[in-house]
Amino acid sequence: MIVLFTDFGPMGPYTGQMEAVLLQHAPQAPIIHLVNNAPAANPRLSSYLLSALRLSFPDNAVFLCVVDPGVGSERKPVVLWADGQYFVGPDNGLLNTVAKHARQKRWWLIDRQPENCSISFHGRDIFAPIAARLATGAAAPYLRVIDTPNLAQWPEDLSEVIYIDGYGNAMTGLRYRADLQGRGLMVKNHIIKQAETFSSVPTDTPFWYQNSSGLVEIAVNQGSAGRQLGLSLGMTWKWLDE
Repeated sequence: MIVLFTDFGPMGPYTGQMEAVLLQHAPQAPIIHLVNNAPAANPRLSSYLLSALRLSFPDNAVFLCVVDPGVGSERKPVVLWADGQYFVGPDNGLLNTVAKHARQKRWWLIDRQPENCSISFHGRDIFAPIAARLATGAAAPYLRVIDTPNLAQWPEDLSEVIYIDGYGNAMTGLRYRADLQGRGLMVKNHIIKQAETFSSVPTDTPFWYQNSSGLVEIAVNQGSAGRQLGLSLGMTWKWLDE
């Protein structure tokens, strides 16, 4: 399967244009529209969301990843193989968290510049054709092995809000750990306690919990944490016992 992860949003022609390319080169591959509202023009936050969401997908899934504010610059088009899955996108940090968390990984440079390639839409003209060829086993002639980037300074986890969904729930880039059990946190002068799930607290009560992707998430039962608590992307918090 080919999995789309972009910051394109629900409007406009861009997702459809990439899907048309995928269907031309890999007509039998199912296409999954995973995320079209990744943090806009923010590969860093998006990378932690991508790494968490990939866990729902099987080996050999091909992720077509486009959060690419530097398109047309010196950043390179790359492919990452990580623990059995493929990721196609720019080398701007978007794939770094996947690589950081992977037990095994390999990187390739996409060594293909098609004729009439747009300088501003590599998702359609460079990444989509390679993703399709990976799905059909025909990408090798267009890939050149490169050294694994040094990610020693790239954080394993990110204690920031990385995504606010349509309900107003705020995912963070922090994977849940046992030592976080029972700890309270403070964000914008709001004290927030841990709960098991939404029904564990009264209506309109904020809480944090381990979400279905294994991340710490801040939510409000039958309400919007983003609106009620004034949360925004990149926001941090403080654990009460720190």
